[in-house]
Amino acid sequence: MSQEQSTTKLPEILTSCRFYLGLAFGSQKDIDCHFLECRGFQQTQAPIEICEVTANRWGQAKTGQVQGQTVRTKIPGNVKCGNLTLRRGMTSSKELWDWFSTVQEGNWSQQRRLVALSIYNQAAEEVARFELAGAWPSSYKFTDVNARSTEIEIEELEIAFEEFKRVK
Repeated sequence: MSQEQSTTKLPEILTSCRFYLGLAFGSQKDIDCHFLECRGFQQTQAPIEICEVTANRWGQAKTGQVQGQTVRTKIPGNVKCGNLTLRRGMTSSKELWDWFSTVQEGNWSQQRRLVALSIYNQAAEEVARFELAGAWPSSYKFTDVNARSTEIEIEELEIAFEEFKRVK
């Protein structure tokens, strides 16, 4: 192995156990929430199929007429984002509930936020960040309460958003 090959640094593989979600609440203080689970982080672009008949000769009809060749082309359609589901151990903080409650009361247009999901390496340095535009909480729930259980209570928040992009 040459000296040049041995000094080439390979990119670090990121593990899913080190991330947090920062919710930017406009003029209010930003909140750094640590979540156990993040699901549904998805953006899709469904193809649209267009069918055209060209002037190219294709086949022979019984009447002797030549027919055009059918060509199918796929082009990108509109982008669609899924909802993001976040789960964490329930804390004494009511900020997530208050955000959901404000939207529920009909004040949703003022509650849309820019949400940033940051992923960290093993040295706790941010190596990737995604921003979700127009985010608002569409569902809030917590796990069933059982006095005989030793498990922690889980708070779950589903966030609808319009678009996301990787900024780092």
